[in-house]
Amino acid sequence: MVTPLMPRQPVPALDVNTVGGDSWSLEDQHPQNFTMVVFYRGYHCPICRNYLTELNRLAEDFAAKGVSVLALSSDTEERATAVKNEWELPNITIGYGLTAQQVKDWGLYTSAGKGKTSIGVEEPTVFSEPAIYLVRPDGTLYWGNVSTMPFARPHFKEMLGALDFVLKNDYPARGELI
Repeated sequence: MVTPLMPRQPVPALDVNTVGGDSWSLEDQHPQNFTMVVFYRGYHCPICRNYLTELNRLAEDFAAKGVSVLALSSDTEERATAVKNEWELPNITIGYGLTAQQVKDWGLYTSAGKGKTSIGVEEPTVFSEPAIYLVRPDGTLYWGNVSTMPFARPHFKEMLGALDFVLKNDYPARGELI
């Protein structure tokens, strides 16, 4: 059973390796406003390619609003490096090696691989479905969106517009009641 993260509550720890050899820890992030963690399905997913390409294009806009970004999957280092290089994503940090425990801790859905995708890349045996979280500098959840499918994800342009409103109005996290 997937347990959702709750707004205004601390998010789980997150420590991963990134393409280029650096390690990344959520605890070490100190953005002005938010850390955005984008969980993507992996190298096999053509929708992820388009999605992360859009994020890469808008990365400077997020940075200008005080938002640091990590895109993360359960891909191996080799596949994550292919994502970074082949998908031409110089503006975003790509993490890899998301573990089954991290998937569970972050309330992500998982799927079983079904062979090659439409782009001819083999799906991993098990992988997580997409999610996006905005985490405040104090480590609490501000906003989250978790999906069971690869499509119908939040649009980054809309998120940028929403951030303008959020920051201007000191808008509180919502959805904290069960």
